[in-house]
Amino acid sequence: MKVGVIMNPVAGGGRLKRRWPEIGVALREMFGEVDLRETQASGDGVTLAMDLAAGGCKLVIAAGGDGTVGEVACGLITAGAEGHAAALGVLPCGTGTDFARGLGLPSKDEAALRRIADSPGRRIDAGRVCYIDDDGRLASRHFVNIASLGLSGTVARAVNADERKGRVSAKALYFWRTVTAFVRYRFQHVRITIDDGEPMEARVALVTAANGKFFGAGMMVAPDAKVDDGFFDVVMLRAAGKLGLIRDIRLLYGGRHRNHPAITIFRGRKLLVEPLDGTALLVEADGEPLGQAPATFDILPGALTLRD
Repeated sequence: MKVGVIMNPVAGGGRLKRRWPEIGVALREMFGEVDLRETQASGDGVTLAMDLAAGGCKLVIAAGGDGTVGEVACGLITAGAEGHAAALGVLPCGTGTDFARGLGLPSKDEAALRRIADSPGRRIDAGRVCYIDDDGRLASRHFVNIASLGLSGTVARAVNADERKGRVSAKALYFWRTVTAFVRYRFQHVRITIDDGEPMEARVALVTAANGKFFGAGMMVAPDAKVDDGFFDVVMLRAAGKLGLIRDIRLLYGGRHRNHPAITIFRGRKLLVEPLDGTALLVEADGEPLGQAPATFDILPGALTLRD
């Protein structure tokens, strides 16, 4: 079987690149020679995954954080629609490894690769978000873990621009950026429609379309989400006292927020979020900042084969 690997050389502050000689040995032992590609800029993972799949690779391993995994998944979904099917494998390393955390993948390189090698593969869901990009144009993006908007979109931009990214604890960086952004955040008035239900209006801090359980470097925002059930877990954090919400952010790390008075969790296949107060409602997917609402999120059942 022909195997491709897409590595983000700056993942984990360059730690992945430094470990690559040992990882390369393990890869060859388990898969033989592999076709290794490195990303150089945002979006490279999409085009590289499409190229590897079109070139006959039946397995493409994303080596990096959630952004790399999301790009590779996006490329493989597109390639599959064009008749070039390839499975996704995940070697987690990066500022955020929330998709791998939700799957229970090992953090040790050799153990993670062994999981991929031994897995028969399974079909999992993915998502597609349509949004307005920073140039004011309609755009879309596939995602495999979680897409969201509101406070999380602001935090994603701040984390990606932070010079300490990769050099300090991902959990600490996300937590600090979440708290500091929340202090300045103004709750936004939105209209939310799930599937064909009646639209709901609310002032919110956060709305997620969750395929996986975790985001924000370890926040279990959707504790009951499953990647293969054909549904999003839609988590809505409504306006409430800021001091209390900052205090209660810790509940997210253990998934203990189901009964929090400011949080409502729905299940659905389609989510539409429209801003009603004229402010920019920022969108992110798999930890990468995208653009702003209005945004539509659609579940794509069984869109991808995952070897985990």
